[in-house]
Amino acid sequence: MPTPHQTIDRSSDDDQLSSPTEQRLEASTGLDALPSVEVLRLMNDQDRVAVDAVAAVLPQLADLVDLAAERFRRGGVVHYFGAGTSGRLGVLDAAELLPTFNLEAGRVVAHIAGGQAALVNAVEDAEDSEAEGRLAAARLGPDDVAIGLAASGNTPYVGGALAAAREAGAHTVLVSSNPRARVAEHADTDIVLDTGAEVLTGSTRLKAATAEKLVLNGFSTALMVAVGRTWSNLMVSVVATNEKLRHRTVRILRDAAGVDEATARTLLAEADGELKTAIVTALSAVSVGEARDLLAAHAGSVRDALAAASAP
Repeated sequence: MPTPHQTIDRSSDDDQLSSPTEQRLEASTGLDALPSVEVLRLMNDQDRVAVDAVAAVLPQLADLVDLAAERFRRGGVVHYFGAGTSGRLGVLDAAELLPTFNLEAGRVVAHIAGGQAALVNAVEDAEDSEAEGRLAAARLGPDDVAIGLAASGNTPYVGGALAAAREAGAHTVLVSSNPRARVAEHADTDIVLDTGAEVLTGSTRLKAATAEKLVLNGFSTALMVAVGRTWSNLMVSVVATNEKLRHRTVRILRDAAGVDEATARTLLAEADGELKTAIVTALSAVSVGEARDLLAAHAGSVRDALAAASAP
């Protein structure tokens, strides 16, 4: 039986073929002869490879989170740069941080080759422009972190962005599925996801993209935890922009403070809907104004505000 990573050897001097994502997977050579359920089982088995690939880089990813958190606290910005599927995943991750963590605009910024049009329509030649990548990274500074997303590790747009970011003093990162990535020469941190060949040869929207999505989920969530945007395992920074989220804030306050629904709604009303303020008020028996002051003095961290409130 072939191993999950076993590929068909296809030697070439072509840079794209040097990437594992462009090799053929032995296990899927009969793909078009399989019944649908077997196609799906094969893909599901290969998805597990993506999870294992992320597990292998967790220590490296943790170091990146700690570095990014330090710069973030100084006002630095995290930038994602990618093309195609990789770029779209970066845009998705950045967009979801505002409603989940009340993150201010401009703190985690996603750049995709081809601009907004590339979000819904393929702009395949945009990734070939190193100059466009350099232009996208033109305003980065020494407190910023530039994360290039490229399954093949050879995307000129990403290479241009990372080169310009490094010249500006930013910390540069490449997330790819290629241990011989050409773009890695511009990366201070090279995170290689060993996802191997795809079930459908070269279709990096599959395993490579799954692994990248897991890395982005882990990185951005751990970063928000590190900078105090959560308390315990609760989304205390959530923005209640619709009815579902308003119900969620009530539920979070009930869980955090151990109060009933009526009390939670009263606390939120007194705090003008500010969930963190309501939590600190409920758990430390301080006034709403004092709770706000404590949160402001501790960069919005509920844990630190509560510790200060209970200090002698």
